[in-house]
Amino acid sequence: MDPTLTAISRTLGQDVEALDLISQNVANMQTPGYRAEHLERNFAAGLSHDSVRLDVSDGALKRTGQSLDLALHGNAFFAVDLGGGQVALTRAGQFHLDAQGMLVDAGGHPVLGESGPITASDRALKILPGGDVEDSGRTIDRLRIIAVTEPQKLRDIGDGLYAYEGAAAAWNGALQVGALEQANVDPGREMVHLMEVTRHAQSLQHALRAYDEAMQTGINHLGDNG
Repeated sequence: MDPTLTAISRTLGQDVEALDLISQNVANMQTPGYRAEHLERNFAAGLSHDSVRLDVSDGALKRTGQSLDLALHGNAFFAVDLGGGQVALTRAGQFHLDAQGMLVDAGGHPVLGESGPITASDRALKILPGGDVEDSGRTIDRLRIIAVTEPQKLRDIGDGLYAYEGAAAAWNGALQVGALEQANVDPGREMVHLMEVTRHAQSLQHALRAYDEAMQTGINHLGDNG
C-alpha cells in the first residue's frame, strides 16, 4: 500500500481506538472502583508505539453504611479468586456473603484472605479498618490486599478486574468500611478528549479524501498523455 495512505489509515485506526476507550470510560462512570483508560501517543517513538494507560488515581468515596462495602486508598487492590489458580485484582469492594457463607465480590468471585477464600460460620462477618476479618467476634483471617508498585503492568481483563505481573509490596494502609470508591472517570476531561479526537479523525478523513482525489487526477492525467 502507498506509505502515505498507510500512515493516515494507521493514525485513523488509533483515533478509533481512542474513541472506544472514551466510550468505555463514560459507560463505566457509575461502576464502583473502575479505573479510566486513555490512549497515550509517543510521537518520539513513532505512531506504532501508542499504548493504553490505566489511570490509577483514587476515585471519590460514597458512603453506603453497608458493613461489607469496602474502599481503598492509594495503590492498593483487593485480591479475588477467578478459579484455576488465577488471581485478579480489583478496587470494587462491593462484597457480600453468598449462599454458602463465602465472601464474594459483585461478580461472585471469592474474595481472598491471606489464608485463601473467606467463609463465615454465620452471617456475623465483620471487617476491620486494618483488614482483619472477624467471625462472631473471633479473628479468622486478614484480607489479602496487594500494594501495586508497577501500575503500568496492570492489565484490564474486564468486569473491573485486573491481571498484574509486576512487583508487589506489603500493604499497611486502612480500609474505609461502609463506603465504596466511585469510578475515577472525569466527565469534563472525557468530553474534551472526545471533541479533540473527533476533530482529529475528521481532519484525517479529509486528508485521505484529498490524497485519493489527487492520486486519481494524476492517474487520469497520465492516461490522457498516454
